[in-house]
Amino acid sequence: MSLGDDHQSSGGYGGTGQTRTRLPDGDGEGYGGPRRGGRSSSRSLVTVVGVVVLLIAAIAFANRGGGDSASSDDAAADKPKTSATAPSGTKPVQAGFAHDEQGAQSAAANYAVALGSDGMFDEARRHAIVDTVYAPDVAAARQADLDGAYSSQKFLANIGLDKNGKAPSGQTFVSRVIPVGTKATASTADKATVEVWYTSLFGLSGGDSTNPVTESWYTTTYQLTWTNDDWKVTDFQQKDGPVPVGRDQRASTADDMTKAVEEYGGFTYAR
Repeated sequence: MSLGDDHQSSGGYGGTGQTRTRLPDGDGEGYGGPRRGGRSSSRSLVTVVGVVVLLIAAIAFANRGGGDSASSDDAAADKPKTSATAPSGTKPVQAGFAHDEQGAQSAAANYAVALGSDGMFDEARRHAIVDTVYAPDVAAARQADLDGAYSSQKFLANIGLDKNGKAPSGQTFVSRVIPVGTKATASTADKATVEVWYTSLFGLSGGDSTNPVTESWYTTTYQLTWTNDDWKVTDFQQKDGPVPVGRDQRASTADDMTKAVEEYGGFTYAR
């Protein structure tokens, strides 16, 4: 897998080593733009009340005992169910991912994080990531493709980096993938197809940046195979979305974004 299947057309993470960077619109509502018109006091009151009601409902649900009724189970029988990994406080992975469907989903989510990270722009780190993520019979070919893509002067210049993949002085390069959910669409003993829905942050944070940090939404489908006692990627396909409706939140300043990126480390385990 590589970053971005087409920087010129489809963008994103997971293709030939390219990444689409979206610039803000010229109407002032992009990065650091003004907030939209204020809401009326009545609308604000309704919003506050709605949030309080939802919060109370959430607390009640969290404190509810484990005795779900049969009727509630029957009512939800025809609805898709999620299967989350409960937090336990222990390190999820000691040596490889579990040899089951959930292990394949965990592998796909974490590989998406690694392949969408800024580590892909450093040669040594990129080689380590590719050797870890891809099946051995695929890794060598992907390594060559990615080296060619990430050493492209045109590609690096387009996203504001120098020939070594470094950000200009006074700016911070941001490239992060945050998985929202996973779904196994096919699974056998040694093969699995897993979809990872995620949002990504990409761009340069800093006062002089012409490529500000923007968010995008994608779903990447990974083909995984069980090899050398772990799940490894053999192929992938990527598509845009699903994309949620944006809230009328004001974009943070370049300084605030840089501070957040420096203070909040990215997740090392996604699921």
